[in-house]
This record gives sequence, C-alpha cells and structure tokens, in this order.
Amino acid sequence: MSQAVEKYFVPEPSKFPIFGSFALLCIGAGAVMWLNKVGPGQLVFFLGLATLIYMLFGWFGQVIKESESGQYGKNVDASFRWSMGWFIFSEVMFFAAFFGVLFYVRVISVPSLSSGDNEALLWQGFQSAWPTAGPNAVESFSPMGAWGIPAINTLILLTSGATLTWAHWGLMKGNRGQLISGLAITVILGAIFMCFQVYEYMHAYSEMNLKLTTGIYGSTFFMLTGFHGMHVTIGAIMLLVMMFRAMKGHFTKEHHFAFEAAAWYWHFVDVVWLFLFVVVYWL
Repeated sequence: MSQAVEKYFVPEPSKFPIFGSFALLCIGAGAVMWLNKVGPGQLVFFLGLATLIYMLFGWFGQVIKESESGQYGKNVDASFRWSMGWFIFSEVMFFAAFFGVLFYVRVISVPSLSSGDNEALLWQGFQSAWPTAGPNAVESFSPMGAWGIPAINTLILLTSGATLTWAHWGLMKGNRGQLISGLAITVILGAIFMCFQVYEYMHAYSEMNLKLTTGIYGSTFFMLTGFHGMHVTIGAIMLLVMMFRAMKGHFTKEHHFAFEAAAWYWHFVDVVWLFLFVVVYWL
C-alpha cells in the first residue's frame, strides 16, 4: 500500500500583516519626527509600538493555537525552519553592514585622511590612529576598554548559551523541570547583561564623555552595541515566552520548533557579541 501524502496546512486569510505594516510605518515615521522635533512624533511612535505589540500577541497566539491543535505537519515544520534560517541570515547581513562601516573607517578612511594633500583639509591635532572622534576631536573623551563590564558581559552571554543548551537537553530527555529551569536561568542572565549595559552607557555618558555624538568612534560604538542590546532584549522576551509555554505543557521531544527558533536566535546573538567584544572593545 502506498503511504498517504501529508496535506499541507493553509491558514485562513489573516488581518495581522496589515497591522504589522501600519505599526512599522508609524514607528519609523514617528521616530524620525521625534528626533527632529516635528509634529506629534512621539505620539505616532508609541501608537506604532502599541499596534506592533497587539499584532505580535494576536498573530503568534493564533499560530500557537494552530500548532497545539495538531494542524501542523512536517511540511509546515520545514517551512518554519527555512523561514527562521533566512531571517537569521538577514540579521547577519544587518550586523555585517555595521561591521563593514567600522572596518572601512578604521582600516581605510582614517589612515587615508592623513596622507598626501588631505592633511591640509583636516583640523589641527588630527592623528590617524583609532579611536578618533573625527571632526569633534576638540572634545576629549575616553574610549571604552574591554576589561571590566564588557568582559563580564561576555562571560554572562557565554554562560547563557550553555544554560539554554542544558534546557534543550532537558526537553529531549522529557525532563520538563530542567527545560523550565534552563530557560529561566537564561532569561535572568539576559536581564543581567542588559542591566550591565545600561550601567555602562550611563558611565560612558557621565564620566567618559563618550556619546553618540562623539564623532565616528561614538557613533559606531553606540550603533553596534545598542542594536546588539536590542537583539538581546528581543531574544530574552522570546525565551520568556518559551518558558511560559513550557510551563503550560507545550513542546514535546518530536514537536518543539518554536523553542528551537528562539534558541537559534539566542545563539546568533551570542556569536555577534563575541565579534563585538573583539572588534569594538578589545582591538
């Protein structure tokens, strides 16, 4: 007898994509207006944020219900895996663009500015050495060192990767207590990481005169570390949701891609931080 072909689940038309599009439009437009002090930018930004939260709760809630009701098979699982893989690839390209900017500035732009006739165009006292504030060189600042909070945060994220793997082992062994405990520890470590980063930013602003406006060094430092911190926050929220789902009895050894997707994302965040620690803080 031939095996029955598994039917592919096709969801009904959803209202949530249009809400997501509206939310992103409001967040982007509101942020631009807010930064430039134009009109009700702050109101538009938070309207977009609230709409995005509504969309996430509604859409993901619908997907969870469909998954737990057994409507998803191997075909849908494969689609989810490809989707998450491409999403993480897009995130790799996102950070690659910022690392590319840093590479261009440090290796190409700054050295070339001090060569030949370019010296006549520069401000007095310019040195072709990193870090430099660029045109804001008249403002003295201290670069952020690698040892201290950055090194502690590196240890925290590496430990969180281990605790998340430990949680995954618990899931594969059918040990729900280990799964929940591992997720809880990972979320706590992520929260500690963010607390240290907030303290680092406060210290940079108040005592080191290191700001987003401190020329090219300040811009690249805060853009790279700030976007990474945003990704840590998103990843911790994802793992927190996975923990609540595990507490409700979701996930089995054979059916747990949502957990795997969150774990992939968290490990990606860990790897990006290792590059950040070496390139931004250490070198």
